[in-house]
Amino acid sequence: MEFDLPLIWAAIIAFAILAYVALDGFDLGVGIMFPFVSEKTDHRDMMMNSVAPIWDGNETWLVLGGGGLFAVFPLAYAVVMPALYAPIIAMLLGLIFRGVAFEFRWRASQKNRIWWDRSFAFGSILATFAQGVCLGALIQGIHVVDRSYAGGSFDWLSPFSVLTGVALIVGYTLLGSTWLVMKTEGDLQIIARKFAQVSGILILALIGAVSLATPFLHPDYFARWFEGPSLIFSILVPVLLAICAGILFIGLRRNQEIRPFLAAHGIFILCYIGIGITFYPYMVPPSLTIWAAAAPDKSLFFLLVGTLVLVPMILAYTIHAYWVFRGKVDTSGGYH
Repeated sequence: MEFDLPLIWAAIIAFAILAYVALDGFDLGVGIMFPFVSEKTDHRDMMMNSVAPIWDGNETWLVLGGGGLFAVFPLAYAVVMPALYAPIIAMLLGLIFRGVAFEFRWRASQKNRIWWDRSFAFGSILATFAQGVCLGALIQGIHVVDRSYAGGSFDWLSPFSVLTGVALIVGYTLLGSTWLVMKTEGDLQIIARKFAQVSGILILALIGAVSLATPFLHPDYFARWFEGPSLIFSILVPVLLAICAGILFIGLRRNQEIRPFLAAHGIFILCYIGIGITFYPYMVPPSLTIWAAAAPDKSLFFLLVGTLVLVPMILAYTIHAYWVFRGKVDTSGGYH
């Protein structure tokens, strides 16, 4: 039996990116909410405590996705990096700001803690916006000539990429707020529920705007959305999206704690499926397919052996970490 190794690897990297978005998205969302929560209460401490034990483990998936792209699809990596240098560097700087804030906020005096709060919020917003811009730039398409990037230094910056950047900020806010609804109690939970209601409405509007614009970026996208068998998914995904939205808002109205968080992730997963329908079979739209960008099969097989051991270990660690720190956040504890 022959296996389509490039397609298998594309699925692995897609899973790693989805895992990163689902897991790191809510703790980035917590950081985005930071400036809107009063520093005169213990709410910011509780917000940071809710993600402190797991935030660094969540970013493991980003390393796996980026490293996998470099090793398995070197041509795609060589094209994407020069096209998206600026937003990728901005994302990394944002993540550095967040990591430093995690370590130093609890060691700073009460007077100086505000600077680490700002660093945490700034890093979260910058990293999220940069990720959204990268996504928008990829959907727009990257100009490739003779297997090399042939565009300009600012091709990544456009109204569409800014729209996707803003949409991701709102989306991560939804994930972060529903996380806090699940992990906290009292006044902070009430605040988080209000954030979830507002961000839920906004993200549905932004998903609609991005969905209306995407098919008209390339003729291939239009055909993939509205012709052939994929038309079934183009009809099914919005229906499932509406169901997830209904579960989200009903859960928030009935003061449920877990269902809104799961529904918010359902919305993200469905959007991710929509992106997959748009991209396939391209690794770098609209020029490089999965097979054209892949490394030789021998390299793919060699790397696959190690990955089949590594990914289950990461999954086991992630599940164990979330199980250990399940339940409501401890208001008396601190991150040290």
